[in-house]
Amino acid sequence: MTTQQIPVVVLAGFLGAGKTTLLNHLLRSARGTRIGVMVNDFGDIGIDAMTVAGQVGSTVSLGNGCLCCAVDASELDTYLEALTGPENRLDVIVIEASGLAEPRELVRMVLASDNEQVVYGGLVEVVDAAEFAATRERHPETDRHLAVADLVVVNKADRVAARELRTVRETVAGLAPRAAVVEAAHGRIDPELLFDRVVPEGEIAGQMSIEDILYGDDDAHAHPHAAYDTVSLGTATPLHPRRLMAFLDSRPEGLYRLKGFVDFGAADPANRYNVHAVGRFLRFRPEPWPAGEERLTQLVLIGSGVDAAALRKQLAACEQNGPQDVPDERSMWGVLRYVPGSEDEPAG
Repeated sequence: MTTQQIPVVVLAGFLGAGKTTLLNHLLRSARGTRIGVMVNDFGDIGIDAMTVAGQVGSTVSLGNGCLCCAVDASELDTYLEALTGPENRLDVIVIEASGLAEPRELVRMVLASDNEQVVYGGLVEVVDAAEFAATRERHPETDRHLAVADLVVVNKADRVAARELRTVRETVAGLAPRAAVVEAAHGRIDPELLFDRVVPEGEIAGQMSIEDILYGDDDAHAHPHAAYDTVSLGTATPLHPRRLMAFLDSRPEGLYRLKGFVDFGAADPANRYNVHAVGRFLRFRPEPWPAGEERLTQLVLIGSGVDAAALRKQLAACEQNGPQDVPDERSMWGVLRYVPGSEDEPAG
């Protein structure tokens, strides 16, 4: 059995967009989830209960199981190595880029990491709805940043009129055609959009936590979480690798995350495939079937404004249709391209 990898989420956006507000919201909503925060900035860093003044490499406990450190991006892998130590038991790592950082470079560094304990968790771009036009004028590189985003949070949506918000959203969608776009006020997005929340032992999933009472009650009514959709699929019929890859290659607009296990049947009877997709990033990891466990494909898809019925129909079309539909020996090549270090990966 393989070890669950820790997703690394890059959080970017220009100064004043609301990155730190969103990050503080994630930390307050952590509950049983252990979050590692890496802040790519110098000077005072406005994370609740913490100030780091140029202390590159320092690590501070935030008191709720979360850790935070200020980092020099050029040594990102070194800090990832420190945070992924078994004693930290982190569930997710969030890198808050400085307001003037080049997010594409941070993403490239995460993808190039040799640390097998981490996996890319997506690039989240935060934009200020009220200042969006002015920001694009001051920073023309905004368009380039949005083009590589996996999720765009149109923040401060409560500060603009409905018509202006619609214009901003349409512009963002045009600049980030493959990204999911959600609106938010005060950085309040549901953490489930970014990572799997851990329910503390003894707590019932969905019940109100102390953090909810302290931070989320009145504020939640005034500024609800940005909405998202979840679609689950479970089937005992193996999926055809070629048809599944065709579905994944044309993932619909708004579909941000996909996770779970896939049974490819006779194409690889020894293994199930752990699949992890965020935005345009895709990774498969084969692992032996657990002894005595029923062979099922189990997938969860998370996005904004997705058509659940259409997704289920498309995934159902990936199921193998009897003996005449058994995959041939080349059918796994598309999957193996996304298996790290696969010796069977086809050339080119």
